[in-house]
Amino acid sequence: MIVLDTHVLVWWLGLPDKLSPKAKRRIDGALSKNEILISSISIWEIYLLVKRGRLKLTMDIDTWMERVEALPFIRFVPVDNKIAAKSVSLPPPLHNDPADRMIIATALQENAVLITSDKRILKYHYVQTLW
Repeated sequence: MIVLDTHVLVWWLGLPDKLSPKAKRRIDGALSKNEILISSISIWEIYLLVKRGRLKLTMDIDTWMERVEALPFIRFVPVDNKIAAKSVSLPPPLHNDPADRMIIATALQENAVLITSDKRILKYHYVQTLW
């Protein structure tokens, strides 16, 4: 089971050459088993980045989202009470970005590997990561 960080989801679907070879292999392996998880906070983050002009997609954001939701091998994980609480109680050292904390908490809750290129998260030893 893997959780994709927000940027990894965007790259995987639109700019796959930005993924590391290890990340590509792990995603491909999870793809065949329907074991790709996305935190719902990633969707919030993508909408926010598009709204602020920091992310450009090849299509309208709502159309993009509909297409992503239709992919049978992805399961969206809502931010439930356990994940919300876990995100606040993650041990230091970790920065305070709420989206990153929710994504890390999702990976921990689901006992999944977090695929990310974020150096701050890769250094955080309380969650299993891969890049």
